[in-house]
Amino acid sequence: MRPAMTESTEFTGKIELDIRDSEPDWGPYAAPTAPENAPNILYLVWDDVGIATWDCFGGLVDMPAMSRIAERGVRLSQFHTTALCSPTRASLLTGRNATTVGMATIEEFTDGFPNCNGRIPADTALMSEVLAECGYNTYCIGKWHLTPLEESNLASTKRHWPLSRGFERFYGFMGGETDQWYPDLVYDNHPVIPPGTPEDGYHLSKDIADKTIEFIRDAKVIAPGKPWFSYVCPGAGHAPHHVFKEWADKYAGRFEMGYERYREIVLENQKSLGIVPPDTELSPINPYLDVTGPDGQPWPLQDTVRPWDSLDAEEKKLFCRMAEVFAGFLSYTDAQIGRIL
Repeated sequence: MRPAMTESTEFTGKIELDIRDSEPDWGPYAAPTAPENAPNILYLVWDDVGIATWDCFGGLVDMPAMSRIAERGVRLSQFHTTALCSPTRASLLTGRNATTVGMATIEEFTDGFPNCNGRIPADTALMSEVLAECGYNTYCIGKWHLTPLEESNLASTKRHWPLSRGFERFYGFMGGETDQWYPDLVYDNHPVIPPGTPEDGYHLSKDIADKTIEFIRDAKVIAPGKPWFSYVCPGAGHAPHHVFKEWADKYAGRFEMGYERYREIVLENQKSLGIVPPDTELSPINPYLDVTGPDGQPWPLQDTVRPWDSLDAEEKKLFCRMAEVFAGFLSYTDAQIGRIL
């Protein structure tokens, strides 16, 4: 791999008074080439999906595409997570703790202090920047959420947009969430209208898969031997939970046992899969009920989970349907990921 041209790069050609006696040096300007047999990289980042959700981790949501990856690869069961969008993405793309790159919280809650300014420093390389310099095509498709709010409009600088951080192409949404039927889309550096409506069968998860496949195919037509890095981030399973009715209906009645029993079933599945130790016990569903505030005030009731048996029939019906919609949302998106695979 040849390094990028800089002002200090030594000129190795020859300059004479007569052009016929001179020799150019195009080497420093040549595009970088990837190492031989460099692999293609598909980097998937799902949103707001817990370890107790997918079937390959003991959950009850059918995810055949993700299960295929798990069966052919490695399932990690001991890892650190911030449980927040922007910090997680900053860590995954830089390989560093989010607090060391200005991303201690999500972009909407930054406070201007060094570890929480919402701006990954220019001297902190993203995976996309490193791979681009190593001869890869680099694509970002889906959720970004690494740009300050005040820099996410067309009148602002684009220095923290994907195309300024090593990605050659971008198609997705800039913020933390968007409507899955009528998303706020950006194509490279400009906003675009979704190519369809839900009445036409449009859904953002399918659109993201379509664009990922399109980017890869376009590059392969021109440079079939060049490897690619595709950073694909569906809106699923972040709110809003939108999916076609038939996908939610696939789970009709699947969660009528209630969320307390669901936890027990998943824990047993995870023990059988070796994901957690055999003696693992469930944490209390409301671990902070006995915690009081500085003036003795009780823990807020709105921050507690009601026992399933305390819900009336209509409440149970509502919560079951919410779970069915969420599960259908994940399974539908998994099917779109399967198209990429």
